[in-house]
Amino acid sequence: MLTIEKLDTNNKDHVRRFTRLPFRLYAGHPQWVPPLLIDSETQLNREKHPFFEHSEVDFFLAVADGKDVGRIAAIENKPFNEYHDTRKAQFYFFDSEDDQEIAGKLFQRVFEWSHARGLDNVVGPKGISPFDGYGIQTEGFEHRQMMTMMNFNFSYYPKLVEAAGFSREVDFVSCYIDTSTFQLPERIHSIAERVQKRGTLRVLKLETKKDLRKIASQVGQAYNKAFVNNWEYYPLSEREIQFVVDTLMQVLVPRLAKLIVHEQDIVGFVLGFPDISAAMQRIKGKLLPFGIVDILLEMRRTDWISFNGAGILPEYQGRGGNALLYSEMVKTLGNSQFKHAELTQVANTAVQMRNDLKNLNAKEYKNHRVYSRDI
Repeated sequence: MLTIEKLDTNNKDHVRRFTRLPFRLYAGHPQWVPPLLIDSETQLNREKHPFFEHSEVDFFLAVADGKDVGRIAAIENKPFNEYHDTRKAQFYFFDSEDDQEIAGKLFQRVFEWSHARGLDNVVGPKGISPFDGYGIQTEGFEHRQMMTMMNFNFSYYPKLVEAAGFSREVDFVSCYIDTSTFQLPERIHSIAERVQKRGTLRVLKLETKKDLRKIASQVGQAYNKAFVNNWEYYPLSEREIQFVVDTLMQVLVPRLAKLIVHEQDIVGFVLGFPDISAAMQRIKGKLLPFGIVDILLEMRRTDWISFNGAGILPEYQGRGGNALLYSEMVKTLGNSQFKHAELTQVANTAVQMRNDLKNLNAKEYKNHRVYSRDI
C-alpha cells in the first residue's frame, strides 16, 4: 500500500528519513554527488533557515510497505508572489523510484496543498535559497553533477513530471569551457581596458578571507540586485542576504573572486569555485572525522572550476560591465591549476548572457528544466 506522509520537521527520525532517501536511490551512481548532511538538515530546520521566516514549506514522503520510495516539498514563496503579482507554488526535493503512481501521488499532495492556500500554479523544481539548483536534468547525464550547485536525477524523471501534467517553464543550461583553448575576442579585452582607464568601473581583487569580511555585506547586497531581471528573482530579506554571505564565506576562495566596482559601490562580481565533487563523493555527506581534510585537499588538486556567480547590475551591462566581467573570468583561468571550467546554470531568459556564451564558443553540455502546471 502506498501512502504519503507529512513530515514533522521537529522529529529527528523524520528528518533523517527525508534527507537519507537520495543516498539509497543514487547509491553508487558515478555522476551523483551526495550533499553534505549538515546542509540538508539545515534546509529542513525552521529555526535556522531564513526562508521560513516569511514563507511556508511542508515536506512529504511516499511510503510503500514500510519503505520510503519518494519525497517532495511544497513551497509558497510569499515575497516572490508579491514582487511578481502571482499566486505560484513551488515544488522541490522531488525524488522517486521509477513508478508513476509514486510520482503522481506526491504531486497530487502538492496540488492539494497549493489549492488550499489559494495558489493557482505549481512550478519547479525551485528551492528555498539562491544556492539550490534549479530544474530536472534533461540532458548531459554522462557528466558528473557539479557539486550541489545543480540537481542530478535519473533520466526517467522528466517522464514522471510530464505525465503529472507539467510542461516547460524555463531551461537552465550549463556550459563547458576547455581552458587551454578558451580565448576572448581581442575587442572584449579592449573594451574592458578602456572602461578601466576611464575610471568608470574598476576591478577589486580579494587576497584573503579578511578582505572579503570587510565588504561582505556589500557583496550580499550586490548579489541581491544583480539578478533583478532574472526569471527566478525575488528580493531577499536581510537574513537571507546574511545567509548568502555566510555561505560564501565558507566556500569562497578569495583569489577566485573578482568584484567590479563603480566609485565605492560593488556593481558586479565573478565568483569561481574549485570543484570538490570527487571529495564529496568519497565522504558521502559526512564532514567528520576526515571529510573536511579531504575537501581542503581536493580544492588544491582539482582541475575543474565552476563559475556559479557571475553578474553585473543591469544598469552597467551596456557600459562595458559585461566585457569587464568576461575579461576577468579569463584572467582567473589563466596561469591556474584549472583545465576545465563550467558556467553553471544560466537561464534561457538571461538573454544577454546566453548570447555572450554563444559568442565565446562555450559548449552547452547540460540542461535542467523547470516545469510549470496550472491547477
